[in-house]
Amino acid sequence: MAADAVVPRLDEQLCFALHAASRAVTGLYRPLLDDLGLTYPQYLVMLSLWEHGDRGVKELGQALCVDSGTLSPLLKRLEKAGLVRRERRGDDERSVRVTLTEEGDRLRAKAVSLPGVVGEAMGLGPAQIDELRTTLHQLTDSVNRYRANLDG
Repeated sequence: MAADAVVPRLDEQLCFALHAASRAVTGLYRPLLDDLGLTYPQYLVMLSLWEHGDRGVKELGQALCVDSGTLSPLLKRLEKAGLVRRERRGDDERSVRVTLTEEGDRLRAKAVSLPGVVGEAMGLGPAQIDELRTTLHQLTDSVNRYRANLDG
């Protein structure tokens, strides 16, 4: 390596700050979600269903930014736990609709307090959380557009 080359410092890298923050937050969720019998990715699926009701697998994948290869095993485990039902649509056998079961819907009441607990642990006020969320959405959109341009 050239003597004058500057090696990037790990703690100055935005990618590492995002990675460390993500691990910290998902690590905080782990014991909270254990009480609900959910993993963090399963919780995200349930959040989407609680918010929007029945959804197609493709819709869920787009909302959660995951492909069907990642989503299918999650849905299978949620179905086995009795929280969701997967049903093929009669008019299109290729399309699968995911619906909450009564048990899955009841779980919502137990999950209501989680955002408050996590928000408190973050040590940020509501305005700071809103600003951070907006910035992260902008970052995600910008990076996705950039990647799409690279792909052609």
